[in-house]
Amino acid sequence: MSTPIGVIGGGGFGVGLARAIARNGRTATLWSRRDGEVGERIEPTRDIAALGRCELIFVSVPSMHVAKVAEQLGRHLDGRHLLVHVSRGLVGEELRTVSRVLRELTPARRVGCLAGPISAKSIAEGVPGGGIVGTGFPEVADALREAIAGPTLRLYQTEDVVGVEVSAALVGLLALAIGYAQEMGINPAALAILATRGMVETARIGVSLGADDRTFAGVAGYGDLIAAVAGDERPELELGRALGRGLTLQQAGEHAGAYIEGVTIARRVQRHAMRRGIEVPIIEALADALDGKLTPTGVIERLMSRRSKRE
Repeated sequence: MSTPIGVIGGGGFGVGLARAIARNGRTATLWSRRDGEVGERIEPTRDIAALGRCELIFVSVPSMHVAKVAEQLGRHLDGRHLLVHVSRGLVGEELRTVSRVLRELTPARRVGCLAGPISAKSIAEGVPGGGIVGTGFPEVADALREAIAGPTLRLYQTEDVVGVEVSAALVGLLALAIGYAQEMGINPAALAILATRGMVETARIGVSLGADDRTFAGVAGYGDLIAAVAGDERPELELGRALGRGLTLQQAGEHAGAYIEGVTIARRVQRHAMRRGIEVPIIEALADALDGKLTPTGVIERLMSRRSKRE
């Protein structure tokens, strides 16, 4: 493949992807409304039509903007194009996956999701790490590896696209909870309980949306969560820590310096679980805390007062 590789979104992840593409000797066409230094082999543009000449296009915008961007982008695509998103969000009250929105609003059918313990900072700087691509199309995974993989980045593949997308979204939410708990001085044993039981809730939600529960035990699920617990300094951890210090949601968001999908997803996931009869006490407590209905101390007291059950 010799055509440029497209990147939609000039945030930290979008720029990081463009730099990884350039590091691999390819040219990135970066569509963004922001100005800024991007480096060699990166061609910034504000004309979304310019992405039509790219075969592989990364979509790196918050989930709430995906539909609008997809409608614009779709006018310049056809069945030859490959789309890969890096969103940690789910769309609307129905928790639609971003890959589904992209398929609904563009002619592209070969779509995937890049997720797992991969961060904007590590991909931009070439720090050793890895991730996983969920796609039903091997050529999407091959194109992705050719574009950004190398000696410092290992990329695994699964056909369980929904599992990867739900893992990305809900591990992002759990990372927020981990940061919150760390700021509260929670000991390692309690942190381990929070993380493992949080993954149980994540898998329950994923299965209800059509995912394979085995995906949550792999790179997309526990792999991503371990990176958060180990302190990979993702924005969700910073947001959680700021909330744990008693900052308002707005103040904490400003402190984190990035848009956090988990803030908007917690209540929608809780409502989905309630409609399906799925037990998600950690997600429910997080939703109440984010809505200002529970204090940091109240979250801990509610979760610790629950009756222990068979695992």
